[in-house]
Amino acid sequence: MGRWLEHSVTTEIQAPVERVWEVWSDLEAMPRWMRWIESVVTLDDPDLTDWTLVAQGFRFHWKARITRRVEAQQLHWESVGGLPTRGAVRFYPQGPDCTIVRLSVSYELPGVLAPLMDASIMGGIVVKELQANLDRFRDVVEQG
Repeated sequence: MGRWLEHSVTTEIQAPVERVWEVWSDLEAMPRWMRWIESVVTLDDPDLTDWTLVAQGFRFHWKARITRRVEAQQLHWESVGGLPTRGAVRFYPQGPDCTIVRLSVSYELPGVLAPLMDASIMGGIVVKELQANLDRFRDVVEQG
């Protein structure tokens, strides 16, 4: 068993919250802006997805279930097999054409990696990547 880590990142997007929600809700498009995500496949249950992540020569696979969905406000999920993860994305309208997005992700650092990596170093790498992903998401939304 590994160690749980949690990280949060935020970005401001010059777009209405409905548009930001619409783009985020297309989970299968996430590899366009999440660099480490190789694929997301929606299964027969629309709240159940199959994820593949490739990073630093490692490949991780898991299924995730949406546990809470409040349209244009928040989406929560947790893994139901494979890499243990959970998280939430929240959308905060700042006016008609501006939205703050806050992404929080928790994951269990796999036991095989825990002895090889200092959690603070791993956390720094992940936070940097999450922020870059969220900034790419912002660019996708703003560029239409």
